[in-house]
Amino acid sequence: MDLMAEMVMAHAGRYGVPVSPMLMRPSFSPMVRMPRSIRRYVQRFWNYPRWLRRQPPADVYHIVDHSYAHLASELPTGRVVVTCHDTDAFRTILSPSLRDSNLPRILVHRILTGFRRAAIVVCDSEAIRTELMRHSLLPGERIVVIPIAAHPSCRVEPEPEADALATILTGPSGGADLLHVGSTIPRKRLDVLLNAVAQVARQRPDVILWRVGGSFTSAQIAQVRELGLGRHIKVLPFVSRPVLAALYRRAALVLLPSEREGFGLPVVEAMSCGTPVLASDLAVLREIGGDAAEYCPVGAPSPWADRILSLLNERESSPARWAARQAAGLERASLFSWERYGVAMSQVYARVAASSRETRTCR
Repeated sequence: MDLMAEMVMAHAGRYGVPVSPMLMRPSFSPMVRMPRSIRRYVQRFWNYPRWLRRQPPADVYHIVDHSYAHLASELPTGRVVVTCHDTDAFRTILSPSLRDSNLPRILVHRILTGFRRAAIVVCDSEAIRTELMRHSLLPGERIVVIPIAAHPSCRVEPEPEADALATILTGPSGGADLLHVGSTIPRKRLDVLLNAVAQVARQRPDVILWRVGGSFTSAQIAQVRELGLGRHIKVLPFVSRPVLAALYRRAALVLLPSEREGFGLPVVEAMSCGTPVLASDLAVLREIGGDAAEYCPVGAPSPWADRILSLLNERESSPARWAARQAAGLERASLFSWERYGVAMSQVYARVAASSRETRTCR
């Protein structure tokens, strides 16, 4: 996770614990003759570990994405911290009925082996900590919860340059602009979102769903065509973080219909920009959004459509109520900060470093 690496590098060592961070991320030569899917496995599971073995030692190693936890097997025991964002990487083990090729299953076991070597695993949410313990992936005493936060560019105050670029991409802001930020993988439930938008469009012909996070799959393109949503769906290219924040600010409502999440970063990002959120009724999203967000059942387009219409109507007919909703979101988002993250993570580093030194002394 690039955001995590960027923020760890920016905040480590600023809160009473002396930390000298060093980013350990190799730059691999392109393997143009190899299919992309195979190249990704080779670089992650063969080239990266070999590169890591040649690097100078450190007191503590922080693997900021658990899907790279196999790297812990190349590092000294007792000195590794792993951040776990969700349990998707372990699904083929946790749910044996899931069909997958032998190669990913073998690699998942390698990830889990390294994951269990970590001295401390840091989760973004209590919900993920609970899930790890429920599946007996790690004992509770080795799991710490430290919530992440929105990028500093996510703020309610206008940013003229970014706002202008967002306007170039989208045109003038409309009254029914919806925003979804995230990938198009199945657990994001874009099928539900598209069906809900189709129902909204029957009553609000001005509705537009803006999408940031990658192109639709062929199945999703077919669904858009079948529902006649062509003029109601706009997929944006990759945008910088300041422009993404501007897109949050210009949206009437941010939607997160996922069936699984590890944290739900768009919830905090949207609220930080003063935009209300409608999210799936998941324990983790309630943990993050609290009473400041609205929630709908997972996988049910009609309740989503009804709630979207209700919120759009509130925005237009009850300015005071809408302003209170925005204020509640800003207050909720303020609970999540990279400063708090830095303080807590520095304490984790100190704990791991002290334990490692004690172990080496005892030997």
